[in-house]
Amino acid sequence: MTLPVDRPDTSIPNGPRAPDEVTDELPVQTPDDGAPGVPESDEVSRLKAELADLRARLDERPRRRPMARTIRSGLAAVLVVLAAFCLVTSVVGLWAARTTLNTDRWVATVAPLPADPQVNAAVAEYATTQLFTVINVQERLQQVLPPQAAFVAGPIAGQLREQVHKTVENVLGSERFQAIWVSLNQQLHQRAIAVLEGRSEVVTTTSDSVQIDLLPLINQVLRELSAQLPTLFGKTITLPDLSSGEIPANLRLRIEEAVGVTLPANFAQFTVYDSGQLYEAQQAVVAAKRYLVAFVALTVVLLLAAFAISPRRRRTMVQLGVWLVIAAVAVTVVLRAVKREILDAVPEGVYRSGVDATVTTVFSVLRERGVQIIVIGVVLALIGYLAGPGRFPVWLRGQVRRGAVAAGHGTVAGARIVGAKGPGFVARNLDPVRIGGVIVAVLAALIWSSWTGLFVIVILLAAFEVAVTLLARQYRSVEATAV
Repeated sequence: MTLPVDRPDTSIPNGPRAPDEVTDELPVQTPDDGAPGVPESDEVSRLKAELADLRARLDERPRRRPMARTIRSGLAAVLVVLAAFCLVTSVVGLWAARTTLNTDRWVATVAPLPADPQVNAAVAEYATTQLFTVINVQERLQQVLPPQAAFVAGPIAGQLREQVHKTVENVLGSERFQAIWVSLNQQLHQRAIAVLEGRSEVVTTTSDSVQIDLLPLINQVLRELSAQLPTLFGKTITLPDLSSGEIPANLRLRIEEAVGVTLPANFAQFTVYDSGQLYEAQQAVVAAKRYLVAFVALTVVLLLAAFAISPRRRRTMVQLGVWLVIAAVAVTVVLRAVKREILDAVPEGVYRSGVDATVTTVFSVLRERGVQIIVIGVVLALIGYLAGPGRFPVWLRGQVRRGAVAAGHGTVAGARIVGAKGPGFVARNLDPVRIGGVIVAVLAALIWSSWTGLFVIVILLAAFEVAVTLLARQYRSVEATAV
């Protein structure tokens, strides 16, 4: 008898299956499940390769961008430095072209020099020395004095020298000499420019010097001395009056005939030494005229290029401000060194003080331009910094914003109060308000002393008086109607 064996019911779908049946029904890779005809291992390799390539690209992107920004930032910084120094140098070049190479501006610059005490003293000392050298006062006194009184010739000559020195100072500071001074400087500047441009036929030039003639000043001093001390020359002398500014061509000959002496060839002449570099100065003037416009244009191009390529323009503006200050200070140091070299070539004492005052006056406009550049640089740097994301700029902007809002609210409230109570106050105190307006107008006229300012002040005062009068009348009319 055979016993029955329990076998799984294969007719039931969810029932257990034999191992071979399970294996036979496992999914097989088909062309629809992946790349057509590509085995499973190759497809995985391909996907891994693509993933690695994408990761490599992602790794490269953040590296390339910072490197490009770094290069642009560095190049912008270099351009800003060049632009700052070019800008300051252009200002110096424009000042030189408009002041030292322009006769009218030069005359306007040096016109106040005779009123400067140090310049006056230096020129007076030089002119007095020249006069006593050519006139030889002590020798003339010894000739007219008895032999037993000849010893007083020295003290008398000393007293006369003080008188002559004082006369020269008075002539230099007088209004009549101003026209002579202007005319003398016009001629001098025209001749100096002719020397620098290599076309002078009048001014004596050698390899190391330029001669400046002060004979017109000596002429006026001799006229004054002849009127004050008629016995000084032993006769009455007649010399032309140059206060009109007209300087005759034969002035030297007329002075020689009037005084009765032969003047040395270098009489009453300042010798301006240039240490043998006159040719270099001439070439510098030619180059300045030729390249000044191109240099200014280069400055503009450098500035535009720096801001165009800069990835952080705010930082570039800060850099520009800082380098403007540095460039202005550097050029100032160079100019001071040049000034020291000029002063070292002049003997110490009254002459060096006079030259120092002259150089200071001539460079006054350039010094003002330097201060303006420094102020502009500081302002640019501050604006660029305060506009940035730093903790202090953010806090400061917040405080300013809150202060502006509070000020706006206060202004509105004050305007309401003034609108409500102002007309009544004006109506009750009309005369004091009018007088107050006049006082303010007078003070403004004293501060703003010009015809244009006076005209504007008169117009504003008239408008104020009419406005307060109409306001007071309107308030009184409204009050009368309400009653």
